[in-house]
Amino acid sequence: MISPDDILQQALKWWKPFLQSYISNEPFFPKVIDRIGKVKPGDLTGRFGDLQNEITALYSQSKNETGIGYWVQAAEKNFRRTGVQQLPDSIVFETVNDYLHFTKKKKEWELLIKNYEVIISTLPQLQKWVLENPLLLTLPNTNWNGILSVCKYFISTPRPELYIRQLPIPVHTKFVEENNILLQSLLDFLIPEHIRDKNGKKFEDRYFLQKDEPLIRIRVLDENLTIFSNIKDFSIRLSDFEKAAFDHNNVVITENKMNFLTLPSIPSAIAIWSGGGFKVSYLKNARWLADKNIYYWGDIDEHGFQILHQLRSYYGHVKSIMMDRRTFDRFQDFVVAGEKNKASSLNLLNVEEAGLYELLKSRHNNNRLEQEKILQDYVEAVFSELKTGRTHEVLNK
Repeated sequence: MISPDDILQQALKWWKPFLQSYISNEPFFPKVIDRIGKVKPGDLTGRFGDLQNEITALYSQSKNETGIGYWVQAAEKNFRRTGVQQLPDSIVFETVNDYLHFTKKKKEWELLIKNYEVIISTLPQLQKWVLENPLLLTLPNTNWNGILSVCKYFISTPRPELYIRQLPIPVHTKFVEENNILLQSLLDFLIPEHIRDKNGKKFEDRYFLQKDEPLIRIRVLDENLTIFSNIKDFSIRLSDFEKAAFDHNNVVITENKMNFLTLPSIPSAIAIWSGGGFKVSYLKNARWLADKNIYYWGDIDEHGFQILHQLRSYYGHVKSIMMDRRTFDRFQDFVVAGEKNKASSLNLLNVEEAGLYELLKSRHNNNRLEQEKILQDYVEAVFSELKTGRTHEVLNK
């Protein structure tokens, strides 16, 4: 026999469809549960006491006894040994009030009605969104007036190109951040043609807003190359870096900042440090790099080659420097244990790099040479080859 807890579980499954029926102005009640557990002839003789307790519990919370809630609909059942018995046959929620009382959802229901009226009277075009997301209207402490103010602003100004705190909306400066998920759902519905990055998780990335961008640090390695009034070491916003146009032919990208800072002078070259490690991803949209000679210098370890592989996925012509077996063997005294990665192979490495990567993968220790451990005189000797234009000879030794 069905229990009050079983009825509650079924009733809660109706919660969202019930809210949607209100929004679409469709009738929902009465609602019937007709599978409540079949009473077998043997139950009346073999487990009569248990059955009586189950029926008593069922009626104890019913509208039949309390005046509100679910109604137990009984029916006569004829059994060969015990004759005609009056037994529960189905459960019926006859009205909205019966349902709300039993599920204890009255406050949430009242919130939905209140918030629905506010939303539709302000932005009637949200009718479909509300129908798809009724549960969001039942959450407490949601400032729908503020939410709708933000929505109205973006409808009229879908690409403001301002910082969030600059938006002329009558809400506090952290309001957008605190309501990011809800606002994203609404704006995706209201202004789908003005989404800058559909994969962007941050509000500023997804819509056309200014943000505190990563900085790309640049050093001019050519003493005769003039940039920005002869400034030799500077940082610029990522968006500016992506649009930059530098009068040089060569770019050296390093994993470690100190190595970046101590690079020797190289003709027609700049050095780039994007923050280290896998932050080379910041460089992927700087398409002007496609026309430059790019050299990457990272740690000789599994992650170092993974970063090189990643960088080549953006710019296939990237060449590694001092990430070869000769360098690795030369500084064996400085080789230590490094972290492992999951990639068994990296298909964007050349033959020599792939061989060294496989060697590192085969070792549990002595599989990492950090680039800052390489002596400066060796670094300068290698880069001196670049100065004389023997780039390919150096990189392919």
